[in-house]
Amino acid sequence: MAVLKIKLLSPNATLPKYQTSSASGFDLCASESLTIKSGEYALVPTGLSFSFSNKYEIQVRPRSGLALKHGISVLNAPGTVDADYRGEIKVLLINHGKENFAINIGDRIAQAVLCLVERAKIEIAETLDDTERGSGGFGSTGR
Repeated sequence: MAVLKIKLLSPNATLPKYQTSSASGFDLCASESLTIKSGEYALVPTGLSFSFSNKYEIQVRPRSGLALKHGISVLNAPGTVDADYRGEIKVLLINHGKENFAINIGDRIAQAVLCLVERAKIEIAETLDDTERGSGGFGSTGR
């Protein structure tokens, strides 16, 4: 099992937790209150900093309930937290809803998933393998 060390940077920080025994993501909560106006976005602090093995990354993803009920999403989903980052985790939220959205201290604003990472050896190639798809891009495989 991987170890995630967490430093609390704010007295308003909420220790993340998995909501069920089979949940793949743990919740990130706001450490400050703010309002995101309709059509706008904001960087929401969590008051947390992480340390974990460089075999992993953390992906920050939207919470489906906030998206469904309020049109709130993570703007750069999934956001990436690299293993060597030690600053505060902040979540870039966007309000696609029709109404302003108030965030209070302790509100669950996103979920985070610890994911294995395999780094690639990058090589220059004169040619690439042929495939059935070839260079067909956007919409080339059907609807």
